[in-house]
Amino acid sequence: MNVAKTAFIASLALLAGLVGLLYWQTSGDRNQVGAPIVILSAESFRVPLDAVKLEFEKETNQPVEVRYGTSQDILTQLSITTKQGDLFLPADDSYIELARKKDLVAELLPLASMRAVIVARPGFERPIKSWDDVLAPGVKLGLANPDAAAIGKLLRDHLRQQGRWDAVERANPAMLGTVNQVGNAAQIGSIDVGVMWDAVAASFPRISRMAVPELKDVKAQVQIAVAKNSTQPTQALRLARYIAAKDRGLLHLKKQGFEVTPNADAWDERPHLIVFAGSMLRPAIEKTLDEFQKREGVPITTTYNGCGILVGQMKTGAKPDLYFACDPQFLHMVRDRFDEPTVISKNQLVIAVPKGNEHNLKTLKDLGKPGLRVGVGHEQQCALGAITRETFLQSGTYAAVRKNVAVQAPSGDLLVVQLRGGSLDAVVAYQSNVTPYAKDIDAVPVTGIPCAAPEQPIAIRRNCRYPQLARRLWLALQTEESRQRFEELGFGWEVK
Repeated sequence: MNVAKTAFIASLALLAGLVGLLYWQTSGDRNQVGAPIVILSAESFRVPLDAVKLEFEKETNQPVEVRYGTSQDILTQLSITTKQGDLFLPADDSYIELARKKDLVAELLPLASMRAVIVARPGFERPIKSWDDVLAPGVKLGLANPDAAAIGKLLRDHLRQQGRWDAVERANPAMLGTVNQVGNAAQIGSIDVGVMWDAVAASFPRISRMAVPELKDVKAQVQIAVAKNSTQPTQALRLARYIAAKDRGLLHLKKQGFEVTPNADAWDERPHLIVFAGSMLRPAIEKTLDEFQKREGVPITTTYNGCGILVGQMKTGAKPDLYFACDPQFLHMVRDRFDEPTVISKNQLVIAVPKGNEHNLKTLKDLGKPGLRVGVGHEQQCALGAITRETFLQSGTYAAVRKNVAVQAPSGDLLVVQLRGGSLDAVVAYQSNVTPYAKDIDAVPVTGIPCAAPEQPIAIRRNCRYPQLARRLWLALQTEESRQRFEELGFGWEVK
């Protein structure tokens, strides 16, 4: 009896333990998923966004909450003291610009565009060929409120430019809250005609649509933005990437009739970027790259090396998503592989010597003094070497200095290490190589020769799988925080 009782109690304890373990595991899963991601969205996207929400939740087990309203309403929600919302999706990027001016949004992901069309109630038989037909006597017009809805705002701005808005006000149209309310009013016949986005009008099968020449330029550019105040920006960015992916969210937008962005990323839970950068740039960009991959939740593989070596790797099959070169000539060597480059910074060639400059080296010619041990960049392996060679040639000092070259290195950093170690008397390096060691090294700028102040361009590879993700990294390297990091190292900032 005691044995049976003991076994029973042990069984209960085991069951309790299993139940507790199961609860802990499921509770852990719930905590891992976290709070719902909140999207503040314009009514224009209700049909496709509801479908995307269901698919995302099923695929990722991450809950999503969508709060619909007019573009002005959701901007107000984003602006209020509590600043609710993780993603902001207005019907036109003019509201994105308003949010940016208020410092309310961070990353932007392009989605699609929409065009304004005239819609008419079922059974409306009068021909609509121009805007004058919309304002004809006896035609009851309905518009989305221009003080709340994106389409109303853009329509009013456009018609004012054409001198046509006063006639609209005299027609006393019914001002409705949202673009969907215009569609509902036309569908039930409470208005004769209205103005809607073409993609939204597709959700109302009983109404007819037609284009008029006066509205051909009324077009909305649609972007989704991450809220600056989001408490879960990495999760919000993942959802934004899903919505903006050509094989996920954009399929639903396209089905609805939106003109989706042509250069969209494919969906990947953890997309991977590859960055090639000249060694000289490493201290200026490392922190920015680290912050980017943590915020986006994506890995970045970065290869730092002499630009000549990097170009050689690309010519034998390497395919970086971005290439940040130390000098334009090394990007020019692989120009067919990349989009148009953007210049980020400028560096300065210097003669670096131990503190005190005991050999009194002031010009390139001085590097030819007998007995000096000089270090330079390798002419084929790095931009520094190629630029140094060209600088010597243009200054007429190449032959004299060449006799004193004791070391050719693939990067300026390696030259500075040897200079500080005492094995070299002088090196030709970049200002950024020596700035961190100003206590130990004097730097004499090389002036009067244009090639001695090279620019650093960056470019995105053509046809890379994640062009929008690569573009966001490209933009991250042009922020004010990035500028400070470059300038602290002695770079000049060239972003216009």
